[in-house]
Amino acid sequence: MTSKATVQSDPAPILACTISRDVQRFDLLIDDMEAELGEAWGDLNFEDALVFLKQPDSTGMQFVAIAVDSEDESELSKMNDVIKAAKAKKIKVLLIANQVSPSVLHQMLKLGADDFVPYPLPEGALHDAIERLRKPAPVMPDGYDPETGTFNPVFKAKGDRNGVILPVHGMAGGAGATTFAANLAWELCLAAQETEGMRVCIIDFDLQFGSVATYLDLPRKEAVLEILTDTAGLDADALIKSMLTFNDKLHVFTAPADMLPLEVLSPEDVGRILDTAQANFDFVIVDMPSTVVAWTEAVLTRAHVYFALLELDLRSAQNILRFVRALKAEGLPHEKVRYVLNRAPKFTDLSAKARVKRLAESLDISIEVQLPDGGEQVTQANDHGLPIAESASKNPLRKELQKLAKSLYDLNKATETAKA
Repeated sequence: MTSKATVQSDPAPILACTISRDVQRFDLLIDDMEAELGEAWGDLNFEDALVFLKQPDSTGMQFVAIAVDSEDESELSKMNDVIKAAKAKKIKVLLIANQVSPSVLHQMLKLGADDFVPYPLPEGALHDAIERLRKPAPVMPDGYDPETGTFNPVFKAKGDRNGVILPVHGMAGGAGATTFAANLAWELCLAAQETEGMRVCIIDFDLQFGSVATYLDLPRKEAVLEILTDTAGLDADALIKSMLTFNDKLHVFTAPADMLPLEVLSPEDVGRILDTAQANFDFVIVDMPSTVVAWTEAVLTRAHVYFALLELDLRSAQNILRFVRALKAEGLPHEKVRYVLNRAPKFTDLSAKARVKRLAESLDISIEVQLPDGGEQVTQANDHGLPIAESASKNPLRKELQKLAKSLYDLNKATETAKA
């Protein structure tokens, strides 16, 4: 007499799971899941899903399909918790949404949901979504920023530079300091094209109304706030990664997205940021707030040249008088300040030329740079997020900025050659 041993095979592993308040409300989803996975899938409600995703049994699942409708919007926190738990286990998340408001759908996608399919399911939509989830994630090259979805060229921070620090300070509101700073930085990039590896950055220290990002059409990164509020552990890699690039050349440390009190920075904080930037860039342009603050001294003492923008009016004259008096009273190096007259009179306007001369004599200063009025083209360039060189290359203001940048570049190059 022979006996037959019965071999009982292990059940098929669970590859996926639907998560919903009531899966019976999504009967088409049940049919498509069975067609795609056979018996290798399960179903859970939101409470059970949170428990299951924290257990070892959930490891190895390919994806979860979260099915929601308009009645689930009041339980948004539960759905978000499920998404976070799945992403913590590196499980892909597919949203099946039936008449869900765009704001709720956006929030769920922002939390990490990988794909979205509307319900009722179009023919073959679930199959296509599953195929996309199963594809390996593309390997992003260095410089990809998931926060902004952009690519920024990165370089390895070696701390092998001793950059020129050039702060820009407006002596009155609307004097054009940010326009000057952003365009000078870009002109330095263009002047340095012939030198391989030359690096230029601009730092926007106007923490409340900084608009360098606006003038260069760049987003504002959350990483900027992290740098500003915790400089104790600042290193070069962190600073560079917090920057964005304009046209793959100019590195930009933008102002934060939200207004911050200027006192959030201490002189030590500013010193660390500038010292780190100076060690990794050849030119560091600093757009300063018009207000003089506790850390202005830290910038001034590190500056090679401190540009002060003014206009031919009484308010600029009065503010310069106060500014110089304050610097002298504190024993600060006021001789580093170089005065730049914006919207200077034309060469043929002899009366205005005489006013400029009298202004300089009465303030006991030397106005070394006079910039012509660029007119409407400058406003248009700023509104479009482009340097003047890119939108109006023949503008008279652009030509003067180009000359200034070229002279700064040549002077720095000559100094470096002499040192070598």
